[in-house]
Amino acid sequence: MALSDDKRLLVEIASLYYEQRRTQEEIAKKKNISRSLVSKFLAKARNEGIIEFTINDQYAGPFRELEEQIKEKYSLDEAVCVESTDHSTQVKVLGIAAARYLSRILKPTDIVAVSSGTTVYEAAENYSKQHQLPNVKFIPLVGGLGTEHLTIQSNRVCELLAFKSGGRSTELHAPITLNDSEAKKILMKQSFIKKVLDEAEKANVALVGIGGTPIYSTLTNAYLSEKIHNDPAYSEEKISGDICYNFIDHSGKVAKCAWNDRVVSIDLDKLKRIPCRIGVSGGNEKISGINAALTGQLINVLITDEKTGRGLLGTSR
Repeated sequence: MALSDDKRLLVEIASLYYEQRRTQEEIAKKKNISRSLVSKFLAKARNEGIIEFTINDQYAGPFRELEEQIKEKYSLDEAVCVESTDHSTQVKVLGIAAARYLSRILKPTDIVAVSSGTTVYEAAENYSKQHQLPNVKFIPLVGGLGTEHLTIQSNRVCELLAFKSGGRSTELHAPITLNDSEAKKILMKQSFIKKVLDEAEKANVALVGIGGTPIYSTLTNAYLSEKIHNDPAYSEEKISGDICYNFIDHSGKVAKCAWNDRVVSIDLDKLKRIPCRIGVSGGNEKISGINAALTGQLINVLITDEKTGRGLLGTSR
């Protein structure tokens, strides 16, 4: 076969396969050759540059390089950055990104453990009903009863995610915090509490928010407004932020303070055993807390905004 004829045949076979979507078996019959020879011709067409593949990265988002840098710095499985907006809309934008991420990665029989907070609530609120997963189960990671911050409590967020996805949810019938550590020890031994938290530990996916330093934290504003100014245990030197209602230090470990002895929550060491741990948070005031959560490997997927992401790159681990 002449060189020109050889090239022409390669082009024709490549066109049939890639442009006309014919199978290799159909091409073999059309050309009266074996299927294995079709495969060899396609490989030859690629090697000789007749076929070229282009990855169209316009769908990867405008922050791909930033995401890769964050992934590399913190050894993450994935980082997703969205556009930074004003404070009034940033939480919703982050929630939408988290909802889309969830709908992309959830498998039909996953167990999803969920914390509380405004950003996590927005993820639930913006989860698309088009992604129905009737066998997925949503489990609270933290307590939450009463009328305080009702809509963003973990139980309500799980209920909303189940409603949107067609899945199921379980409630944790416990308050956010108790009067003292002894009361917590007694409550955590109760079968109706232990059963839910044990199930949360077996989750495939966790979705958590990350709070900022105590002075900016929703948690302290609701429960510890006086303590943050008078008790050195809640200073910015001791605490970088909070996750699952636990205050953490700058290395991502549970901080030593009375609040952590009383809060009803999954143990953070057990949180780290959940395979996919998605943290969604953004804002300059939360960089310290996010950095600590990443440093302590409390999360392995981060969804944040551009400015926060660039701020994280400027921090030391």
